[in-house]
Amino acid sequence: MTPVEIQQGDSPIVLGLPHTGTFVPDDVAAKLNATGRALADTDWHIDQLHQGLVPDITTVRATFHRYVIDANRDPEGNSLYPGQNTTGLVPLTDFDGKAIWAQAPTDDDVTARQQTFHAPYHAALKAELARVRARHGAAILYDCHSIRSQIPFLFDGTLPDFNIGTNLGTTCDPMIEQAVTQLCEQAQGYSTTNNGRFKGGWTTRHYGQPSDNIHAIQMELAQSTYLRSEGPPWHYDTAKADAVRVHLTSILTHLAALAPRLRGSK
Repeated sequence: MTPVEIQQGDSPIVLGLPHTGTFVPDDVAAKLNATGRALADTDWHIDQLHQGLVPDITTVRATFHRYVIDANRDPEGNSLYPGQNTTGLVPLTDFDGKAIWAQAPTDDDVTARQQTFHAPYHAALKAELARVRARHGAAILYDCHSIRSQIPFLFDGTLPDFNIGTNLGTTCDPMIEQAVTQLCEQAQGYSTTNNGRFKGGWTTRHYGQPSDNIHAIQMELAQSTYLRSEGPPWHYDTAKADAVRVHLTSILTHLAALAPRLRGSK
């Protein structure tokens, strides 16, 4: 099993897909408990949701599950949200705070998984961003995520539909943040927040270097926007998905049109 799937395109946009994978090696699966084996915290069907939205786009997709190792976490193990409930580089609990391991991973396990899964994914993502920047003068990483809209362990109440993250405006040119925010706010029937509970994961924060003409923005979608229900078996709802795909297409089309204006900003 290759840890990363790459689809190269000629657009200035790169889609990051760190959490759609469901592959778990047999030796890792044997150490998960029943809660862990459910793989509940997958970004279910988010790759399908973004498939074919705009032509000639590059995608970089992790094939492994986040319980193996989380491709959107700091490889040094630093927390994205100090003082708040969250999950780490190799999660010990699910999003509800329930233990997922019958036999917890050791430090050696984590190191091995970094080398086998985490590092290859990021090597591929780094290479594609560099290729796209060389071609267009600027690259835009649009990091694709989804999550259940109600998870008391992680946040109060109900999550908005569109959750934009730019680490408080540091990971991209203001034009990008403003354009995405405006398009989301104009989407009738959907709610939006900018740098709310989710401000962008490690991927967005690490690669988003506007001064180097690499811009990154994270979109965390509430799964209620495109799933039949936010629980097993996590069925894709075509009608819901088609409705939200209209707005995702507008976002990506607008970002691609912005890219020429980002050249030379270094």
